[in-house]
Amino acid sequence: MCEPSKSLHLQRSRRHTLKRCCSAAGLILCLSSLLLAAENLTRLVPTAQPIPATLFGMHIHRPGPTVWPTVPVGSWRFWDAHVAWPDMEPRRGQWDFSYLDRYLSLAEQHHVEVLFALGLTPRWASARPDEKSAYQPGWAAGPADLEDWRTYVRTIVTHCKGRVHIYEIWNEPNYKPFWTGTTDEMLVLTREASKIIRGIDPQATIVSPAATTASGTKWLSEFLGKGGGQYVDVIGYHFYVNAQPPETMVPIIQQVNQILAENHETEKPLWNTETGWLAPSKFDTEELTAAYLARSYVLAWSAGVQRFYWYAWDNGPPLQMIDRDTQSLKPAGKAYGIIQSWLVGARMNECKQYADHTWACELNRNGALQWIVWNTDGSKQFSVDNQWHARSLTPLLGETHALAGNTLDIGQMPVLISSSTH
Repeated sequence: MCEPSKSLHLQRSRRHTLKRCCSAAGLILCLSSLLLAAENLTRLVPTAQPIPATLFGMHIHRPGPTVWPTVPVGSWRFWDAHVAWPDMEPRRGQWDFSYLDRYLSLAEQHHVEVLFALGLTPRWASARPDEKSAYQPGWAAGPADLEDWRTYVRTIVTHCKGRVHIYEIWNEPNYKPFWTGTTDEMLVLTREASKIIRGIDPQATIVSPAATTASGTKWLSEFLGKGGGQYVDVIGYHFYVNAQPPETMVPIIQQVNQILAENHETEKPLWNTETGWLAPSKFDTEELTAAYLARSYVLAWSAGVQRFYWYAWDNGPPLQMIDRDTQSLKPAGKAYGIIQSWLVGARMNECKQYADHTWACELNRNGALQWIVWNTDGSKQFSVDNQWHARSLTPLLGETHALAGNTLDIGQMPVLISSSTH
């Protein structure tokens, strides 16, 4: 979990300190306290466990024509890949598992875990078949007959038993293009799916319906307040901050963690099951897309997120990981592999943000310390702490070289600073 350290918290701390500054003798001490508070605006302390490869999840929409990723993928979330309920049962009782079986074989071939997102209602089963949705009419409504939902879940879990071990209940239920029902109706779908999944595959992991953006916190609070947590093993969320930098995810993650605490659900892992940058986001350079991706994973882990499924491997602009024609890696695709090599297997001690918007995140890899450093505003001079005993510098998309002196230029692209081996 992370330590909340919002600006409001800082302001209260300053007021408390000022109240104690009532004598000349205490003035120096008080000014020192205020300077220290201003120097470090944010401090995040994640779990002490090593960072797992499964932190790095992915969406792949078209794995047929798309060459399998040349960078490691820890887990694959099935969404927008022709395996939603309407795709597989377009007419009652007529099932098409062709895409699903091909995907499962690919996942097994590449030793990748699968997260299956259950959801969307085919028009024939929809309670409101003519209602608009993000896809076809009726898909965002719940089923008119609950037994159709039970049959769907039972059929999928039976078909996938032994091959899929993680199921997520619905996609973005606070967003009308994906769900137009009530929270109570989603509670019923979650309860019924949970019973069926646990009855067929008791070892399966069940992820809650994943709300999205800052507006989703209200929905999650209501869902958990009405008892939804009892039906799931993991809390899912989509920390989209479109058109904003990845650092703006942190207060949303902190708010979700607070909701979990208020509902006594902090023992459940928090997974970000979908996030990327979509239109109308714009990037001046492709290097900035790489910086956003890398910073997203560092910050998410530091704030308490245990999995992060990137959306998506084969997306088009504004943030592309591969060239759609040649399948070659773009800077963001390269960054996805590089940031894994920096993080996986290490323990993150803390992440700090300073007053000049510099971030420094400390890693411990088998006793050797490293720091991932960047500045959200752009080019800044950074003075490396002498106690770091820094010896080398690795830019995100560059080669490792010896560190000359204790001052270096940093920017929005993270760099890895490494100490001597202890």
